[in-house]
Amino acid sequence: MAVKLLLIALLALASCSAILASDPSPLQDFCVADLQSKVFVNGFPCKNADDVRAEDFFRSGLDRPGDTNNYLRSNVTPVNVNQIPGLNTLGISLVRIDYAPNGLNPPHTHPRATEILAVLEGELYVGFVTSNLNGGGNRLFTKNLRKGDVFVFPEGLIHFQFNTGKTNAIAFAGLSSQNPGVITIANAVFGSQPPISDDVLAKAFQVDKNLVDWLQAQFWTDNNY
Repeated sequence: MAVKLLLIALLALASCSAILASDPSPLQDFCVADLQSKVFVNGFPCKNADDVRAEDFFRSGLDRPGDTNNYLRSNVTPVNVNQIPGLNTLGISLVRIDYAPNGLNPPHTHPRATEILAVLEGELYVGFVTSNLNGGGNRLFTKNLRKGDVFVFPEGLIHFQFNTGKTNAIAFAGLSSQNPGVITIANAVFGSQPPISDDVLAKAFQVDKNLVDWLQAQFWTDNNY
């Protein structure tokens, strides 16, 4: 059943990738990424086709749960062009997400991809927030998901998942980019190096600078491995 759900999610993403993908369309059958090249292009340069092997399109290990022994109690295992060089120029990638009870994949964005998430085990409370509305404010869309449910997070919008169940949860998600990127909001705002000025953050969040300084001094967990 889990395999069927994953295939449904991937087929749904593949069927609309030509419309939704941020990445440019390929001009040949494949362009396996040369991850060792010192040439900088938008994406990765192609490996010589004569050197391409089946292993360039392969990755194992997604049957194994990720380590959720961290503050967030979640783990994201990516499968993008950095793990499968054959994804270069194909406009698609995948992640496995594991959640312990009360595990959170915190508010974050993918600047280059729409995400379609399928729950394989457990229960998740998920949601995303719109960009700024013309009349002001932002709208929140949420849903409680169970095994077999699917939810879409539009490209670039802040979204999250939280395990509301008493058991571990597992989800797989397809993303419409070979390299979707991730910006974890709290980490980026309070954990950047060098830090954002506390004057800027105190005014933006309308709080005392002492609170900003305290937040910037915290260790901000990254659940992407």
